[in-house]
Amino acid sequence: MASQRPAQPEQGRKPPYRSTAEDVIMTNYDLSPFYRSTVGFDRLFSMLDRVAGGEQNAPTYPPYNIERTGENAYRITLAVAGFAERELSVETRESTLTVRGSKETVEKDEKRDVLYQGIAARAFERRFQLADHVVVTGAESENGLLHIDLVREVPEAQKPRTIAINKSGAKTIEAVKTPSAQAA
Repeated sequence: MASQRPAQPEQGRKPPYRSTAEDVIMTNYDLSPFYRSTVGFDRLFSMLDRVAGGEQNAPTYPPYNIERTGENAYRITLAVAGFAERELSVETRESTLTVRGSKETVEKDEKRDVLYQGIAARAFERRFQLADHVVVTGAESENGLLHIDLVREVPEAQKPRTIAINKSGAKTIEAVKTPSAQAA
């Protein structure tokens, strides 16, 4: 009987990875070296700190999508089933887009016996950080979805421009003879 050897991977293929107790998933990032060595990027690093640290406690209601609809156009779609347009508000302040939903209370006089309530009717507030020059162009509610359209409007001074390179003719410099040089 031949001795059993561990199966060797086929040539060119790596053996399957086996995780060990030493494997650690890094969840904390230290951005302090960037704060010390850069100027003017403090807002960006503060936002990265907030995003990196806030994922564990981030609200998940209502669910949403962010999609690119053009080169400089975006759309945020939130699932807001059960909310009327008057119960929703969309507001921008500085570089933050805030969407709020507050459900109006149902009259207690109604005799309703709810056996199971799976449709969330709770208030919410969802915030999105907008990049520079991104503005909201409109919002519409359709079939339980709230669509918010955004566009990046880059100022003319910051848009790339092509600068023409003038072709210079071969210029020769001629020496001007002065009267003193002619006498000599």
